[in-house]
Amino acid sequence: MASAWHEHAPFAFWVMDAVRPKTVVELGTHNGFSFFVFCEAAKRLRLSTNLYALDSWQGDDQAGFYDQRVFESVSEIVSENYLDHAHLVKGYFSESVANFDDGSIDLLHIDGRHGYDDITEDFATYLPKLSSHAVVLFHDTHEFQEGFGVHRFWGELADRYPSFQFTHGHGLGVLAVGPSIPPAIAAMLDEARSSADAIRLSYKNLGRAVSRQFVLEVDHFQLIHELRLRVVEMEQHGQALEAQFEHVCGELEKATKAVGEMKASASWRVTKPLRAVSELIHRRP
Repeated sequence: MASAWHEHAPFAFWVMDAVRPKTVVELGTHNGFSFFVFCEAAKRLRLSTNLYALDSWQGDDQAGFYDQRVFESVSEIVSENYLDHAHLVKGYFSESVANFDDGSIDLLHIDGRHGYDDITEDFATYLPKLSSHAVVLFHDTHEFQEGFGVHRFWGELADRYPSFQFTHGHGLGVLAVGPSIPPAIAAMLDEARSSADAIRLSYKNLGRAVSRQFVLEVDHFQLIHELRLRVVEMEQHGQALEAQFEHVCGELEKATKAVGEMKASASWRVTKPLRAVSELIHRRP
């Protein structure tokens, strides 16, 4: 599926292993790509994780508005692959926060509305729900188009908490909020002090590989779709020819029957001598 999050899939797998969260909450799921990455990571790592996707599934003026089919698609994928641990919470973030106890969320991914006031409110609303070793991911921290204020809010948070930012894929901020930072996260943040560019480049290359794979799959399915359409066209053409052939056969059968009936008729028998004379005349030199 198309998503601005393709290039962060490799890091999402790593962070799931690094934090090994009991509870993951995503604010803003849309078509579900990032959420499914977290779900798949939990499944492959055999983590006892409950994952919650929060969204109105109506869209907005930034991401665009969409109909019920988007939610139905996400729900279908969850039912088929992650039913035991994945939960879809339909509604507004400010209302859904009541579903979570204080100090219960270990990994929070914020990717809802991207205005400065929106992202500020989302973080403040869910901050009390974060555990002592919680990590928060912010998407679009390196997006500067009009209406996007995540980069501004990220700049404020990065001065207050241990953090790291990837700049590819519209930007992904990694924030260690709790006082008990998971050891693997702490090690990454420590390594980033001297090797930030190398870490960014490594995950950028991994992310590009995921994006390229997606493009190849899209091209592959498009080719299959076009070939199937061509087969349908050929089948329809073949059916038309078959119908035409059957029609001609039917007409020939009618003509043959008519000739037979004519030969069996009294007038045909009466005029037999005349036809014989006509044949002799035409055969004379």
